[in-house]
Amino acid sequence: MNDSHDSELYVLPLVVRIERATPPERTDALEAAAMAVLSLLDDPGEWTAELHAWQSTGKIRKVVRRARGAEWRRALALPGRTVEHRTAEVRVHPPVPLDAWPRDLARLQVSGTELADTVEPSPAVSPVLWENPRLGMSAGKAMAQAGHAAQLAWWASDDAQRAAWRERGLTVSVRTAPSQERFDELVAAGLPVVRDAGFTEIEPGSCTFVADAPWLAAHAASG
Repeated sequence: MNDSHDSELYVLPLVVRIERATPPERTDALEAAAMAVLSLLDDPGEWTAELHAWQSTGKIRKVVRRARGAEWRRALALPGRTVEHRTAEVRVHPPVPLDAWPRDLARLQVSGTELADTVEPSPAVSPVLWENPRLGMSAGKAMAQAGHAAQLAWWASDDAQRAAWRERGLTVSVRTAPSQERFDELVAAGLPVVRDAGFTEIEPGSCTFVADAPWLAAHAASG
């Protein structure tokens, strides 16, 4: 990256636990990542300043790394918050400058995080974060993108809608859109859409996820 402002760029670290014998289901990991981001947005606690610095750049970059065994235990020892969601465990850490990652996070693997669903995901409940079926993202990439979609949905919700979402445990469903045509329809509907910056895996400007919920659709229709 050659941006002269890189030193000011913050990123949000997410760590997914992937033990060799018991990897999480892909959908569970994506949903856990989205819920971890929402947890921090809803209640940053002692990390309010870091969250503000991250969001004030206008870039909501997230990096997903994987850990197991002692690596996971070291991640747990660092400031952060863990979301346990069915088969998945994802830890969100406070935003850090791009060039100042904690050592125990920086040493974790980031690329090639692959997961699969071995069982059919349960019926989706709103809000649904729809993945573009054409892109074929790795699980790690898709986790970051699902986190972006959840964040855009949060920003598009008013206080009452956020309160109702909070009462439901800030849950989300992540699903692959049933067809490219349906995904394109959702993009065109004015719902929150994630357009990737193109740092890894896919072309810049690619639409990766769309966030869909009745209140988001109502906002889109009124806008």
